Amino acid sequence: MIRFSALICLLLYAFTLPAQESADQDFWWKRNNLRVIQMNLPAYEAATINADSIVEDLVNFSANTLLINAGGIMAFYPTKLDFHYTNPYMKNNVLGDVVKKCHEKNIRVIVRFDFSRVHESIFKAHPDWCYISPKGERIINTDMYVVSINAPYVQEKAFKIIEEVIDTFPIDGIFLNMPGYQVNNPYEGKYHGIDQNDFDKKRFAEYSGGKTLPTEENKADPLYQQYLEFKKVTVEDWSEKLHKLVKAKNPQIAICTYSDKFVDIIRHESQSMTTLPYWPYSASDNVGNAVNSFPNHVISNASIQQISFQSRYNAVEPQEVQIRLYENIANGSGLDMSMMGDMRGYEDERNYGVFKKVYAFHKKHEPYFGKYKSLAKIAVIAPGAWPNGDPMQEYRGIQLMLREAHIPFDIVEDGQIENLAEKIKNYQLLILPEITYLKPEAIKILKEASANGTNLIATNRSFFDSPEILMQLFGAKIDKKDNDGAGNYLIPDKREIFKSFKGQSMIFWKFNLGMYDLSAADQKFLPILTKGRPGPPEIIGGHEPTGYYAMGIKNHPKSKAIIFPENLGKIYYMHGYQEHKKLLLDAIRYVLPEVSETFLTNAPARIETILKEFTKNTVSNKNKQTSDGLILHLINLTGFSGNTYFEPLPVFDLDFKIKSDKKPQKVFTLTDEKPVKFTWTNGVVNLKINKLEDFNSIVIE
Repeated sequence: MIRFSALICLLLYAFTLPAQESADQDFWWKRNNLRVIQMNLPAYEAATINADSIVEDLVNFSANTLLINAGGIMAFYPTKLDFHYTNPYMKNNVLGDVVKKCHEKNIRVIVRFDFSRVHESIFKAHPDWCYISPKGERIINTDMYVVSINAPYVQEKAFKIIEEVIDTFPIDGIFLNMPGYQVNNPYEGKYHGIDQNDFDKKRFAEYSGGKTLPTEENKADPLYQQYLEFKKVTVEDWSEKLHKLVKAKNPQIAICTYSDKFVDIIRHESQSMTTLPYWPYSASDNVGNAVNSFPNHVISNASIQQISFQSRYNAVEPQEVQIRLYENIANGSGLDMSMMGDMRGYEDERNYGVFKKVYAFHKKHEPYFGKYKSLAKIAVIAPGAWPNGDPMQEYRGIQLMLREAHIPFDIVEDGQIENLAEKIKNYQLLILPEITYLKPEAIKILKEASANGTNLIATNRSFFDSPEILMQLFGAKIDKKDNDGAGNYLIPDKREIFKSFKGQSMIFWKFNLGMYDLSAADQKFLPILTKGRPGPPEIIGGHEPTGYYAMGIKNHPKSKAIIFPENLGKIYYMHGYQEHKKLLLDAIRYVLPEVSETFLTNAPARIETILKEFTKNTVSNKNKQTSDGLILHLINLTGFSGNTYFEPLPVFDLDFKIKSDKKPQKVFTLTDEKPVKFTWTNGVVNLKINKLEDFNSIVIE
């Protein structure tokens, strides 16, 4: 039963919405048509912001959702709570005016909370609420102190702050910034260690049966593994409490943050990179991962304007932002951007033209976005939602090969396999790039998928800690997991498989090249040669067979499982030599020769192609499951040079062959709304695009 007060709130809220939407829509965010602008306000801007100018800018930029500061680190409204530090620049009713005037223009307002820090005055009154490192250090940014998640501020006072805001303003959503455990000072790039606050110690002892909180992050330590589970349980417990509080107040308030449990909108971020190579597929990666891993959630991937925490007032290049926004649309997210301050007097306005163009495009053609179904028969398993290090490079390299070859694929997070069993079993091929650990439930699903006909490709150190799985699925046994492959060569020996190596008999290697016993595999490929003799040209040579192979295939009754015990993805991600991409593509075509049947094109590698089945995203279609056709998104990345972004070059005469069981009634482009000539023969649509500028969407109804 809904509490009476919550019911009253919901009825009052419904009167503030457009009549059709309040009647037909269950929850406003479920339309998946977000066009968010986040104004991350520095304290001093609270003195100058103006509700009328904010709303005018939002309307001018076709935004339908504002994300703006409310509380946590400091209150941007007149709080009555003595433990909630008030922004000294705050004007009394500015947040109320912003919410009221946004609603007058049918713009939703999500308010931002950050409970990771408290002001020095709060710290001095309650030092026991705050983080303390194993060395006795605090994490401090000027006069803000990092708190402990298990201390009273987060466990009790944060809920009071949220409750006060909900009771004061008719908000549409709350966004939680920096939730969870804090061990780093990200603004200064410094690691401090596991929080040793007394409240953390006490709660971990209760959870673990009296054990002492670990002081070091050692994955080999069973105590640390138990601590990781403890963190997960306690964060989810807090999230559940928040969910109950908010939904009791008003079920129409959306909860948005970076996790998935007890959340309505999962937020992700496309950020600038500080190391090369840059990753132009950031938004496709983030959204593709989230929409397939959490199909019951709405995803909002934010284009972060700032170059870095140290360079907040300088924005990334407009061409990079343009790619991010178009990739959001193409993969099933709405639009989202985050900037410092409001839009007036902004220090770097170069991206304004891009925002205005893409947001207006999304608004005009809204029915063709946000209600998609994938056609991919291949899935890449992602090493988490925020991968880093070697697994990230391996994962991105595999993605890069597929995207450049225009092979449709989904992304599924490794931790979600057990929750998506039927989805996983329906893929024809799963690629596991350095997936070193899976839960037993996930491994069971992989085995079942393999038995039912799903092919597997694993690379580098995948399953290194599960020798029985390596043997059962791949017929592989590790002799040497870590081995510097610089100087070694591979031989693409079986030309019935390796058809792409005309004129080449040896393939150089770099990075990890595992030495695996593949004697239990049914086929062994790519003999590994020794490093040979280094030195001047007169003495080089001496590359002899090692007896090891860089690829093995295990035949199962209905499928094949391939293992590449080397950094196949990383070497391509870092260096981009085509020969390494060809190894994977030839292997895919060997186990899945029908891979080109769904989609074939002559488009250059730097044209990103994303094909989806769509249902028109209208209020009246909210429960419709049948398809209205196909939509092909083309994103022009030719302006990306590897370390900067230029305007994309126009591309001409693009041909496409797209599998479609039904004959299209019409084909047209969204960008210029012109018909496209096509033929339909033997279940295949043939069409040509004469010219591609920066982006286009081809609708096949």
